[in-house]
Amino acid sequence: MPDQSQPILSVKNMSVQFPSLSGVVTAVKNVSFAVGREKVGIIGESGSGKSTTGRAIMRLQPTTAKVVADEMRFEDVDLLRTSEADMRTIRGRRISMILQDPKYSLNPVMTVGEQIAETAILHERAGRRQARERTLAMLERVNIRDPQRVFDLYPHEVSGGMGQRIMISMMLISSPSLIIADEPTSALDVTVRQQVLSILDDLITERNIGMVFISHDLNLVKSFCDRVIIMYAGRIVEELEAAKLGEATHPYTRGLLQALPSLDHPRDRLEVLRRDPSWAEA
Repeated sequence: MPDQSQPILSVKNMSVQFPSLSGVVTAVKNVSFAVGREKVGIIGESGSGKSTTGRAIMRLQPTTAKVVADEMRFEDVDLLRTSEADMRTIRGRRISMILQDPKYSLNPVMTVGEQIAETAILHERAGRRQARERTLAMLERVNIRDPQRVFDLYPHEVSGGMGQRIMISMMLISSPSLIIADEPTSALDVTVRQQVLSILDDLITERNIGMVFISHDLNLVKSFCDRVIIMYAGRIVEELEAAKLGEATHPYTRGLLQALPSLDHPRDRLEVLRRDPSWAEA
């Protein structure tokens, strides 16, 4: 039985560096955070280091990248020192990642049912019949009607919303402890997005697991997550309860909020985010 009081993921002073023709580029700089059995949002502009942070946790960065940290621990696993062979047993089974667009994540020449069942076969040594039964049950759990029919469809035959629910099924069939969701709803329209988020929320609560939710959408993170981390230029500049995002004090976070359109407070001209070089050095 896992210790409910201990964080699922603990990251201390993690940096991610990439070589370039002009020297080493540090894309993520000394970030520290922990994730318990909760939904933690990471927000910031493109290039702020959100996705790089998520991929570093999964050990999915390019071979040329260098990840250094005082600590990167997932449950009982030291992510800095565990072998790649061990990481292959952790990815998909204990840590799952939901990506932005299922069209680019699903194998176009395999049926969606085969791809979900393959996860159970590879990670849990399930037989094909058992894997199929679990896949059908998981498809039904994410509110897909007629799972028998959907099982035999190919990725190009499903809509974006159904594709994302299929991805959720694939990532959760092995009952992971942590999900990293990188812009999982940005390719969906508003109505379908709310359906997908509701399914995710129910599953996370039902299974008592943790989630890192990477997004550009401040309002979405505020309503969906428990805590929020704001990143700028590879650094964490602020961290607070998601419901209190409107009370943020850092000028970068304030600038992001003021740049949002609002039906309640319409303005002729939105604020332009002004950046201070000192934010990247704080």
